[in-house]
Amino acid sequence: MKEYSQILDYLYGLEKFGMVFGLDNITWLLGLIGNPQDSLKAVHIAGTNGKGSVASMLSEILRTAGYMTGTYTSPHLISFTERIAVNGDYIPEAEVAELTEFIKERIDREESARSLTFFDFTTALAFEYFKRKGVAIAVVEAGLGGRLDSTNVLRPLVTVITNVGLDHQEYLGSTIKEIAREKAGVVKEHVPVVTGAKGESLEVIRAAAAQTALYALGESFLYKSKGEQLMWYRGIRMTYDDLSVGLRGDHQLFNAALALCALELLSPAGFPVREYAVRKGLASVQWPARLELVRKPGQPLVLIDGAHNPDGVGTLVSYLKNHFVNRKKILVFGVMKDKDFKEMLQEILPVVQQTILTRPEIERAALPADVARYAPGALIAASVKDAVDGAFALADEHDLIIITGSFYTVGEAKRLLDERS
Repeated sequence: MKEYSQILDYLYGLEKFGMVFGLDNITWLLGLIGNPQDSLKAVHIAGTNGKGSVASMLSEILRTAGYMTGTYTSPHLISFTERIAVNGDYIPEAEVAELTEFIKERIDREESARSLTFFDFTTALAFEYFKRKGVAIAVVEAGLGGRLDSTNVLRPLVTVITNVGLDHQEYLGSTIKEIAREKAGVVKEHVPVVTGAKGESLEVIRAAAAQTALYALGESFLYKSKGEQLMWYRGIRMTYDDLSVGLRGDHQLFNAALALCALELLSPAGFPVREYAVRKGLASVQWPARLELVRKPGQPLVLIDGAHNPDGVGTLVSYLKNHFVNRKKILVFGVMKDKDFKEMLQEILPVVQQTILTRPEIERAALPADVARYAPGALIAASVKDAVDGAFALADEHDLIIITGSFYTVGEAKRLLDERS
């Protein structure tokens, strides 16, 4: 068997094919390995923001209830293995290597000239791993869009569409309606749909869900904030008061409501969950780089958040306005070139005192010099390491360092902060 590093080189080498939308390749690939997705009971989660948070909440509650739960999310922050987990444990490197060789052998035997993408391959790998582990239920996050996303080969028990915002316009469309149509492509006949979408995006989803049951936040279920990380929920059949949510920010109460409604729909499908598991799972859930605070004695406080589009940055700014008001704030910002970084910066610059622009080690990253046009007075750092070191040099223990703009940026920063500690 090849070394794990060689396996990663092969997998990341598939990124040269970029994003190839459509289900033909993934359908062909899954067919080669016996269609493991057909044996999976699953929840499928699409949307612009909050997919990973909803997935982590659902997975933690289901695991707490005693169900062996697989979770497939993207992107990873530090290790590829973060993408695929069973009962909270990441897939072992040896399993990644064995499954990659298992799938690659079948591709080579077919001698196909198909250009399989990184996400096609890793989706097939995840589904095969879940099948082998015998998971009771899989919680699967769509990668990009929905209709043509590799994960859309699933026929789930419940579909969740978190929300719809402007993101990935070059792939999904330039308007909310166009993007909503792509997200709504995950809707399947007779599979109930839970959504937090509003306005014209909700109407697009409603039309797509004409042949199934649609549960929209504010119509079929409700929630209210009762304080910091505390909520009330009234759903289809269940009402919970004083629910504690382990993730920071009022937007996580929104995400928790979606997860709770999905759980209610899973009950008649064979996955009942008691109130104890709901409360314990929701209170203990963790999801890295979502308003994650890093505290070290004698050092500035660091807030890491994977906000990578204007809606995400808006949520981060709302949190900053309600917390750490009297702290000096230093922003480390690295973003992908296909994002609306002008609008992102317009949102966040008014609440910070100093900005350092950088770029993670990925070809898609925007050059700091290009971003600097929209951030007057910003410093430029050639690498995330230089930016983090520069932020620490500027800050004292009473200040706040904010690292955001892309999951790639915060992933590199998390690795550096771990090394610092």
